[in-house]
Amino acid sequence: MLKRALESVYAQTFRDYEIIIADDGSDDGTEEIFRNSPRSIVYLKQDNSGVSAARNLGIRNSSSPYIALLDSDDTWHPQKLHMDAEFINENPGIKIHQSEDIWIREGKRVNPQKKHLKKGGWIFPESLDLCMISPSSAVISAEIFEKYGLFDENLRACEDYDLWLRITPFEEVGLIGEKLITRYAGHGDQLSSLFPVMDRFRLYSIINLLKKGVLENKYKEGALVKAIEKAEIIRNGAVKRSIDSLADYMDMIINYLHEENYKQIDSLTLLKI
Repeated sequence: MLKRALESVYAQTFRDYEIIIADDGSDDGTEEIFRNSPRSIVYLKQDNSGVSAARNLGIRNSSSPYIALLDSDDTWHPQKLHMDAEFINENPGIKIHQSEDIWIREGKRVNPQKKHLKKGGWIFPESLDLCMISPSSAVISAEIFEKYGLFDENLRACEDYDLWLRITPFEEVGLIGEKLITRYAGHGDQLSSLFPVMDRFRLYSIINLLKKGVLENKYKEGALVKAIEKAEIIRNGAVKRSIDSLADYMDMIINYLHEENYKQIDSLTLLKI
């Protein structure tokens, strides 16, 4: 998959870029791919620390004013970076944008559900429900990371959801209305298939945002409602599976949320469920 992803970068019609590979402790001979590469590559390897740490390693070592992310299981279409550069030049006030995408699941093209369709503008309310920006389509100004931070390295999944929640209350998201990437799903090593109770990661992110006290009232109310909703989903699942300790813990969190007593919630405990 990494070879396929790299070939899609080499095929870009726009050439003024640097390639940084962040290898998160692979043991499958990944380094061999770069020995005869047609382009200069910065290859960084770390002990296995998760996708957040890997992305952050690449971002910290970049000298570019804009970062374009590409997961190893996805591909860019040849005009992607060219159209990204045009968008940046035409929209200097927008510091993060994305494009439409094509979905391939288990080798077959599928149409995304309406809720997954890409949006531009002020998308924080929609971002509370699910991840509204595809990392492999995102182009982000380095200023964004300086202002809102990098990916949260406590998270082993939903790290992109977490970052978008920190950005979208304060930044307009641009959208290129053309399909410029292909996303592949259905293979067994996807993060969504490796971790149970994914809503615990999302609840962690919303609680941390509420704790900061930075949201305008119009956004704070929606975030609180969504946090309670996700906590109830986890609680109901625990009740169904007769996990009494988890059900009791979620009841405690729900009570704190209703009281808006966020500081009493140890959000890190959610990641240990």
